Amino acid sequence: MLGVLRRKAASGPSSASVYGKSFYKLRPTGSAHRVSSAVGEEINVVRGFGNVRAFSHLPLAGRTLSLMPKREALDSSLKNVTLQTWSRSFSSDSDGDVFEAVVPFMGESITDGTLATFLKKPGDRVEVDEPIAQIETDKVTIDVNSPEAGVIKEFVAKEGDTVEPGTKVAIISKSGEGATHVAPSDEKPSEKSPSPAAEEKKEKPAPKVETKPAVEKPKAPPPKHSATEPQLPPKERERRVPMTRLRKRVATRLKDSQNTFALLTTFNEVDMTNLMKLRSDYKDAFAEKHGVKLGLMSGFVKAAISALQKQPIVNAVIDGDDIIYRDYVDISIAVGTPKGLVVPVLRNAENMNFAEVEKEINNLAKKANDGSISIDEMAGGTFTISNGGVYGSLLSTPIINPPQSAILGMHSIVSRPMVVGGNIVPRPMMYIALTYDHRLIDGREAVFFLRRIKDVVEDPRRLLLDV
Repeated sequence: MLGVLRRKAASGPSSASVYGKSFYKLRPTGSAHRVSSAVGEEINVVRGFGNVRAFSHLPLAGRTLSLMPKREALDSSLKNVTLQTWSRSFSSDSDGDVFEAVVPFMGESITDGTLATFLKKPGDRVEVDEPIAQIETDKVTIDVNSPEAGVIKEFVAKEGDTVEPGTKVAIISKSGEGATHVAPSDEKPSEKSPSPAAEEKKEKPAPKVETKPAVEKPKAPPPKHSATEPQLPPKERERRVPMTRLRKRVATRLKDSQNTFALLTTFNEVDMTNLMKLRSDYKDAFAEKHGVKLGLMSGFVKAAISALQKQPIVNAVIDGDDIIYRDYVDISIAVGTPKGLVVPVLRNAENMNFAEVEKEINNLAKKANDGSISIDEMAGGTFTISNGGVYGSLLSTPIINPPQSAILGMHSIVSRPMVVGGNIVPRPMMYIALTYDHRLIDGREAVFFLRRIKDVVEDPRRLLLDV
């Protein structure tokens, strides 16, 4: 290659263009590095010539160029280059006075939420981890807490915005500088003083123009409605409000349940005399020892666990072309809250006694009502119990909570005349209903399951003897 260069250099002045153009196209088998020279032209530094320290100066369009090894060429080309490093600081001030409150991680299955409401106003003082806003998701309501103690400088997001984890919601100032308290003003805005031109117009009265009184047109009679035409209420008496994310999620899941499962409901009735007597006899001793009241729900949970163990198909679920049998019992308890229906789960309920069941139900119900329940506490579940009796429901057909296969419905206790030992006596009776997926569970298993619950509730001693 050097011989070719010497022959082209010896060919005369025209060879300068050769070096200015064709030289850049010469690429040996080794790879090449391209750098920018100080004059703005590109130079190919060839690795194949790494052992050559320097070429003799070659004429390039009236000037000379020295070829250096690639390390020296890169060093010389980067001497005047300014490198900028980008970094994202947590605070917008150099002294760390301003902090950002962002949306926290909301759970594995939740990607976004709706900014439901602000709990504070700009100018309010907040403490560390104090909630300043609430994010409503498909399942739970999550608080946005203040990262530092200070004063809310401003809100970045607005109520109703869809936010993701990491989205900025508010700016907190530790010193309180630049924060203005927003309060409703009692003073009316001052009226603008009239301009001099307007005052002159007021001083000069406008010339009177005689106008003839307008002739009033006769009003058209109101349209008469036929006797068969329906009278619709006016639109002014209607209100349109957007659905909450929780309500939309519940609606979607319930409709999917109806569209997916072959729902069938079977009924039975339970004499509550013995269970109510058990609670009445031991409620004081139970509360004194365990610190929680003895309710009826724990009796039905224990009865459901016994029935699930005797009919494991009710605790199973269809997954594609397979049936998954669960060798554990996670009981979901449906809880109605002001924001919608939530279903917290009693984990490994088969290992719990009456006191543990009552404590866990009270704990989960309290969290559900105050909105502090987490996603993990509602995930999963193999069987659901819904107690509509607390609202006075006499009878209902509950809907399965996917991906479970059955749900037990409890109802109100009503004193009814019953035949006992050939005599008609009043008894506290409750209707119970089992809705199940008929694709998986046959009527025989469903009836046996409900019958087992009836037997255990009517005679709780069966749990001790396992009969």
